Amino acid sequence: MIILHADTNHPTLMKKLEEAGHHNIEGYEQSREETLQNQHLYDGIVIRSRYKIDREFIDAAPNLKFIARVGAGLESIDVEYARERGIKLFSAPEGNRNAVGEHALGMLLSLFNRLNKADKEVREGLWHREENRGVELDGKTVGLIGYGNMGKAFAKKLRGFDVDVIFYDIKDGIADENARQVGYEEFFEKADVVSLHTPWTEDTHQMINKEFISKFKKPFWFINTARGKSVVTADLVEALKEEKVLGAGLDVLEYEKASFESLFSNKKNVSISAADPIPDALRELMFMPHTLLSPHVAGWTVESHKGLATMIADKIIAEFGEGDSKK
Repeated sequence: MIILHADTNHPTLMKKLEEAGHHNIEGYEQSREETLQNQHLYDGIVIRSRYKIDREFIDAAPNLKFIARVGAGLESIDVEYARERGIKLFSAPEGNRNAVGEHALGMLLSLFNRLNKADKEVREGLWHREENRGVELDGKTVGLIGYGNMGKAFAKKLRGFDVDVIFYDIKDGIADENARQVGYEEFFEKADVVSLHTPWTEDTHQMINKEFISKFKKPFWFINTARGKSVVTADLVEALKEEKVLGAGLDVLEYEKASFESLFSNKKNVSISAADPIPDALRELMFMPHTLLSPHVAGWTVESHKGLATMIADKIIAEFGEGDSKK
């Protein structure tokens, strides 16, 4: 097969496909429009999130047999239409779940112990011990929203702590030895920590909003390593001010570009000067001492970089076998 690689990935991906007899085309510099013009030439396409694979794109690819996304979610693909056309879809949520679990735990422990705030102050010559007194994770109830690959990975990381791990998921009967499934009513009543592990869908879009936050019976800590657009930033900022949310660790932001490669659509970097068109809520969030921000890297470790590539290559080869040059 002739396979277009629209984004750079770990070299293991192309190496394994080449060894299996398939032909790799590097299209890293091609725009979506340029790819569309030649899409009839390709049997498969491998993407991360640089552009959307919609109906127009699929219609321009009569020979397309598969779309592979080197990542967990498929929200950048018109999944329903692709399946109607008989196109196989591949993703690799297993490839970075451990990385996401570790990142979520790291954010939580950093927030509980005020590490980011304390580090900044000490570097400025300040020695505020009482103001940086931490709280302990033991004895808390950690609530997970979504219990797929990422939620399960985080729950497993929590096994060394004396915590009650609960989760809410639209699927029933998926509890395991690491967490127990509860309804929303119990979730809202008991959670001290809320960690989001859901894909971005119509149902999860702006799910974490003022109304949702108001349902919790006590203040909670919030972690988001899932999708930024599941959270209304302005409502989260207000809840942080009112101490309904005690602190927030955000690896993803509502405003980031769909490709995840930059914070805004036309900028690689964003300064925080008054002249820049940054939403007020984001500006406030950036200066809050009880928030921790990272640039969508929870699943982006050295190990997961290779792991994702390996799993995608293995899935393609398992489905389509060896190419002509190996026969």
